[in-house]
Amino acid sequence: MKAIVQERFGPPEVLRPAEIDRPTVGAGQVLVRVRAAALNPYDWHMLRGDPYVARLIGGVGLTRPRQRVAGIDAAGQVEAVGAGVQGLRPGDEVLGFCPGAFAEYARTTPDLLVPKPPGLTFAQAAAVPMGAVTALRGIRTVGRVRAGQRVLVNGAAGGVGTFAVQIAAALDAEVTAVCSAGNAGLVRSLGAAHVVDHAREDFTERHGRYDVILDNVGNHPPARLRRALTPTGTLVANGGGSPGRVFGAVGSLLRTAALDTVVRQRLRPILPSAPSGPTHEDLLAVTALVDSGRLTPVVDRTYALADTAEGLRHVERGHARGKAVITVP
Repeated sequence: MKAIVQERFGPPEVLRPAEIDRPTVGAGQVLVRVRAAALNPYDWHMLRGDPYVARLIGGVGLTRPRQRVAGIDAAGQVEAVGAGVQGLRPGDEVLGFCPGAFAEYARTTPDLLVPKPPGLTFAQAAAVPMGAVTALRGIRTVGRVRAGQRVLVNGAAGGVGTFAVQIAAALDAEVTAVCSAGNAGLVRSLGAAHVVDHAREDFTERHGRYDVILDNVGNHPPARLRRALTPTGTLVANGGGSPGRVFGAVGSLLRTAALDTVVRQRLRPILPSAPSGPTHEDLLAVTALVDSGRLTPVVDRTYALADTAEGLRHVERGHARGKAVITVP
């Protein structure tokens, strides 16, 4: 099968197209014919083995990538199921977490898949898993957003931010979106009541306070973010796209968690929604929002499988407006 492989850590240039064996399916496993796969900050962190501390934690590989084929978010059709798998059969259209998604076929487990909403294209469906689940956890699970609360989303036009604005608006919160002026129309169309142009104004210096801040950017220290919170407000720190070589986002998230123990406000870090934790329930929750019309994936641009490296460069520069997706014919 066609796949994008990497033999060592490094920039997108280390990726190369290759013909490799199709994964086999064992008991309790599912083989997915990938039709589209999203490009995430998570993917370029794995590509570079960045930050270095992640190599020690596990799952990434110490001196070379543990996963030869990268990618995690996918949408496609079930190709085959192993013994003991129930509720899925060949031909079913699905989306979810599929390690090795930058290929024609990827192997996963049924708990990491849900039915694809019929109203979505495969490209739109592939944009859902990590971005929407991270946003759901940030806004609903960790942020505990309620109707009438004032919510600020920093990095509102990105992959997580576009979902977060919609989820907060669906909960009847008053949403302020921080983004570039060029994306103001987009975030307003997603439900933002107010927009702050980050190039012209520092939201931490504005009058007024927020009940919940979801920070997807990491361009302000927690002390400054706290100034923009109510006395009992919640800061949700998402380190998904933060740069760093040794500790990177991990160090920032740990500092946020430590500060939470000594202040009245709630300062809670979240990590990108890789395939761990209660992801099946979260995937069902976000696809239910899609089916209800309250959540729509924003696809910035699409790339061919052979152009995966180019797409990851685009994401790594922080230029994606919504999600970038590769399509697999």
